[in-house]
Amino acid sequence: MKPGHTGILRLFYATQFSWQGLNAAWKNEAAFRQEVLFLLPLAGASLLFPVSKAEHVALIASLVLVMIVELLNSAIEAVVDRIGSEHHELSGRAKDIGSAAVLVTMALAFTTWCIILI
Repeated sequence: MKPGHTGILRLFYATQFSWQGLNAAWKNEAAFRQEVLFLLPLAGASLLFPVSKAEHVALIASLVLVMIVELLNSAIEAVVDRIGSEHHELSGRAKDIGSAAVLVTMALAFTTWCIILI
């Protein structure tokens, strides 16, 4: 077992590291900033639509899922860039697949919004 903090102290440090990750994404990832700035007004607007509570959750969850996948994609890109700057087929593939995951999630969010609102 890995040594370190346990219990509530572990939770405290894990939360601190998570905030550092969000801060790093905000500072270094333009796509993340754009998605956050897109999510906030849409999430607020979703509360104005005459839909069920479950549909409100689906609308907002689909937007949050885009942000989650963007964070994972950014993490993949950071690791690949850390390994080396020279072109490598596997590095390019990893970045392309991460980007594709973001695209698929955006398509899911768009489809969710269309189905619920139309």
